[in-house]
Amino acid sequence: MREDTENGGILERGPALGGPSLYLVATPIGNLEDITLRALRVLKEVDLIACEDTRQTLKLLSHYGIHTRTVSYHEHNEMTKAAELVVDLEGGAKIALVTDAGMPGISDPGFRLIALAIRHHVPVVPIPGASAFLAALVASGLPTDSFRFSGFLPVKAGQRRKLLGSIKDSPRTQVFYEAPHRLLETLSDVAGVLGEARHVVVAREVTKLHEEFLRGRATEVLEQLKSRGEVKGEITLLIAKAEEGATPPASETVSLAQRVREIMAEEKADEKAALKKVAKERGIGKSEAYREWQQSK
Repeated sequence: MREDTENGGILERGPALGGPSLYLVATPIGNLEDITLRALRVLKEVDLIACEDTRQTLKLLSHYGIHTRTVSYHEHNEMTKAAELVVDLEGGAKIALVTDAGMPGISDPGFRLIALAIRHHVPVVPIPGASAFLAALVASGLPTDSFRFSGFLPVKAGQRRKLLGSIKDSPRTQVFYEAPHRLLETLSDVAGVLGEARHVVVAREVTKLHEEFLRGRATEVLEQLKSRGEVKGEITLLIAKAEEGATPPASETVSLAQRVREIMAEEKADEKAALKKVAKERGIGKSEAYREWQQSK
């Protein structure tokens, strides 16, 4: 297995690839120039490249004149394909694993093959490079001394609000991926559960032609995006850590029952609508809010 060595602070190029190994190769997340020289060499020298989407990977390979054979490895075939690839590895093959963009295994297929290769004592070699969440984090302006990356937020609103409720008092920056068509709903949940003043950053199309960072309080960013209409592109959502000594929203300084009555009186809402709004504000399920409401009667 090839290793780079350090000599007096100068990194030296190591020997050619050695025995059978699984190489986890990071690929560009947008800009084709964001790939390392080592990654290009590995892609040229391996026997096979396992791709999330061969059509997407071929664009990269063609750009750099790489003609290595490719095979599909994605979430729908990884149960069977992982075992097949490990058989190839045990037979002496050198295989590179790539996804459509970024580092294999980060919210993308790869874990099953990596774990299986390790169990079969096949060397696993990371070839580091571009990563969307890391690029977004360092350019966000939010603290980077302590952070948590949690992949994609839950699709279902109740589960998403419950997760947001669990990070309400978190002392670290939170990083998520989100689908563009759910972003407005998610920001609304952030404002409702974490408070309208919670600072967020929406990193859109990082490293691409229309790269954009929207920074501000949750409601400010939400309104800015609402004014545009449809949201497009790859999205990374960052949520600032809880501010020390922050005053909790007025909606949380009163009991659930009192808050329901306030909404019914102020907004002329019926009981069902008021309960739904309070549940969203507090990041709890509607059934839980209903039980607490009934117990207060």
